Amino acid sequence: MRSPARTLALTGLVAAAALTACSPKPAALPYLDPAVPVAQRVSDLLGRMNLDDKIGQMTQAERASINPSEITSYRVGSVLSGGGSAPTPNTPAAWADMYDTLQGGALAAPLRIPILYGIDAVHGDNNVYGSTIFPHNIGLGATRDPALVQQIGRATAEEVTGAGQDWTFAPCLCVARNDRWGRTYESFGERPEIAAAMTTVVDGLQGATLNGPASVLATAKHYVGDGGTTGGTDQGDTRVSEADLRAVHLPPFAAAVQRGVGSVMISFSSWNGAKLHGSRYLITDLLKGELGFGGFTVSDWNGIDQLDGRPGFTQAEVATAVNAGLDMIMVPENWETFIGTLRAAVQAGEVPMSRIDDANRRILTKKFELGLFEHPYADRAYAATIGSAAHRALARQAVRQSQVLLKNAGGVLPLPRSGGKIFVAGRSADDLGNQSGGWTTTWQGASGDTIPGTSILRGIRDAVGGGATVTYNRDGAGIDGSYTAAIAVVGETPYAEGEGDRPGSLSLDATDLATLSRLTAAGVPVIVVLVSGRPLDIAAEVGGWDALVAAWLPGSEGGGVADVLFGDYPPTGKLPVTWMRSAAQQPINDGDGKAPLFPYGFGLTYPAAPR
Repeated sequence: MRSPARTLALTGLVAAAALTACSPKPAALPYLDPAVPVAQRVSDLLGRMNLDDKIGQMTQAERASINPSEITSYRVGSVLSGGGSAPTPNTPAAWADMYDTLQGGALAAPLRIPILYGIDAVHGDNNVYGSTIFPHNIGLGATRDPALVQQIGRATAEEVTGAGQDWTFAPCLCVARNDRWGRTYESFGERPEIAAAMTTVVDGLQGATLNGPASVLATAKHYVGDGGTTGGTDQGDTRVSEADLRAVHLPPFAAAVQRGVGSVMISFSSWNGAKLHGSRYLITDLLKGELGFGGFTVSDWNGIDQLDGRPGFTQAEVATAVNAGLDMIMVPENWETFIGTLRAAVQAGEVPMSRIDDANRRILTKKFELGLFEHPYADRAYAATIGSAAHRALARQAVRQSQVLLKNAGGVLPLPRSGGKIFVAGRSADDLGNQSGGWTTTWQGASGDTIPGTSILRGIRDAVGGGATVTYNRDGAGIDGSYTAAIAVVGETPYAEGEGDRPGSLSLDATDLATLSRLTAAGVPVIVVLVSGRPLDIAAEVGGWDALVAAWLPGSEGGGVADVLFGDYPPTGKLPVTWMRSAAQQPINDGDGKAPLFPYGFGLTYPAAPR
């Protein structure tokens, strides 16, 4: 639920004053009366809206491309932040101020319809500096713990609310079937039942009711089949039968709809050569009709511009997308052109008013259910939860539950925390950016100290305290046979969609292989902690390692990795994906007859060490 901001930006104050001064008084208008049932409020408001009002509600602009007065003039219904699009400074207070300023523009329009503000809070409120960064979905899938995922959704909702936003483009319910895909880490796993079980995150984000404390609108994405494209190509073509589409890719969305997810984002990808953004069968007939989805759909970033394969969206593309069942159109920069184009399409009879009214009814229903009309401004009371100790403790729990022990020769793990020397190496040992991956502060993410948190190295040092000596060299230089063990933290550096596709090699790179070579040459036990967004091609090297832990992309709380390495908690994670024996096996999935290095569901354990 939104509540009045404790401190409003000047424009917010002006808008609030304008709201009070407007006539007729709010009490005289049924749609502004919270005692009136939502369906009646929506109908009353729709009856007062003209075509421009309605088209505005269907329009979503990027925050850097619009100002409050334009929101007022064009009746724009939603604003978003693309990955890394943040106010300056990037602080929770600046986010809330920005939100209130933009909201003031919406409330200055005659009908005073508040905006929804969308953000990709996909592993915590990851655009807002200082937020708790949870493990990416592939790690959460390894936990097999839907209750934990629901708690993470609740914590994320509180942090999102504290920074002013009210809508997250999460969860990603893709079923990743080819590890070459650069969004594999956004998937809970390769089987539909994992993603379906993890739709508990929707309950966490939205709460028991959308009008409850710190409720934010959730988005099931990307509908449907984006994890099954040929070659694992991002925004590619999923060439499967309808039976396979329904069996593999549809179940998580059906589960999210059953949980009352408020919005569904349509995929950039195609199904058997036809773009999803233009598929009336999949959006209107299947999602809204057969599955009974009652929320609203939203396009992906400029997704309507891909329908004819040429740059620049046309009136035909707009009509096709809206008639297919898209309700809100994400047109980040060209929102003004879109408004004019959709208006022309309606006036030409290419888009019926019934379709426009249906889209508006769906959007407005969620705005009423969220309580935005009563409490439109940022709820700064929740700012104290951003990066709080309680949320970081939850993230650390998620990290340790996501660790998958894949090899433990001679019982080298857990490591003793006293009486020895430990050598730590690898470019991801002391790198918060690497361990958090893409969609962290920026779209693609970056290496380095990009966020506050605990690196894996810091977690190791904290775990041993003064009981053992910890030596760190990023490249493994200086190790000798006097060490009890060597821990190599290697893997991938950050990436997101597009940039993360790996059509060629899935091996460790030369830097990581050189580091590992130095460690193994010393003749001490080598424990490899793999920080990556997917399985990597390691079959040629794993024989020389004594232990292997898949740490995935753990986020800000690297202490959770050390919790498992030193036996404070036993490893309990299970592979949510099949681990290839060779990159040539891709795609490889459970039940396809290919012999993996480690099968789906695999994961060793050991007892917790005495404390």
